[in-house]
Amino acid sequence: MKWSWLAAWVGVWATAVVAGPLRDRTDEAVDRALAFLASQQKPNGAITDAGNPHAMTALAILAAAATGHPPGTPDAIGVMARKGLEYLLADGQQRPNGYYGGDGSRMYGHGIVTLTLAELLGMGPDAETDRRIQARLEKAIELILWSQDRKDRNDSQNFGGWRYEPDSRDSDLSVTIWQLMALRAAKNAGMDVPKEAIEKAVAYLRRTFKEVERRGQKAGGCGYQPGRGPTYTSASYGLLAMQVCGLYTAPEVEAAAAFLRQEKLDWNDRFFLYGTYYYAQGMYQRGGEDALISRRNVEEVLLSKQNEDGSWQAPHGEERNAGRVYGTSMAVLALAVKYHYLPIYQR
Repeated sequence: MKWSWLAAWVGVWATAVVAGPLRDRTDEAVDRALAFLASQQKPNGAITDAGNPHAMTALAILAAAATGHPPGTPDAIGVMARKGLEYLLADGQQRPNGYYGGDGSRMYGHGIVTLTLAELLGMGPDAETDRRIQARLEKAIELILWSQDRKDRNDSQNFGGWRYEPDSRDSDLSVTIWQLMALRAAKNAGMDVPKEAIEKAVAYLRRTFKEVERRGQKAGGCGYQPGRGPTYTSASYGLLAMQVCGLYTAPEVEAAAAFLRQEKLDWNDRFFLYGTYYYAQGMYQRGGEDALISRRNVEEVLLSKQNEDGSWQAPHGEERNAGRVYGTSMAVLALAVKYHYLPIYQR
């Protein structure tokens, strides 16, 4: 097992705590958001207000870890994360084939839980918990790899990706991004992930890319499926996916950044919170002006839309129906670019 990344993470966290940087509005908003998430925790450890307890709990404890409160920390939010992790690790939550999407969240939820377990490996409160994380993670990865192999190698539209169910024969990038990031995070943590699996996923990712012209400039981005044009959300998750796989200077990355520079963040966008999670992380990875401007854009919108109880909830559509635990977790993960404790999001 490769633990060098964990030592680096602990060093970053300790430095931030000791240095005690001046707190700002974002820090205060995050504290209120985490308190809201803690208030939604059920006696069994699940954190949810609108169903899909596996996926929602994973998002909430990922948000806690992203802001310096992994399950091993003794503060109240760390305790919340530990109880949430125990819920995910409990017998019966993961199916015998490794699947975590049985709560109704399907492969979305499976990818989210797998990513969370991969990021928390080595951050548990004790060695036994880390052993259990690894055991669950290994089975979850096996399910992702099995699901990818269900696709017909001759089906250029879908090969290499994932969709709603483990045995789906088609693919879309919105589901694929979670599986790809989960595999990448697991590989970073020293787990056995075949290089070919990530290469096939990246190849699918690239097939969703489409060049466009905006305001006389060449740009582009990934679409929901091959052949579709980019949107704010799809260009954002394509940008982050390529960078976490090491393609920092790929033409598709440059084009997606150009596309997103021309986007005005719109709270009423159909999938605003989902897209903004990826936008914030992807543009942070770019560094320089892209990182500075995108962080300012994200904070300007999100800080103005936080509810009095510390939560966020999308204004309409599928995102609103996903509830406040979802909205709050995604908002915190977007704001967490200023901390960047999680290994997969570090430059």
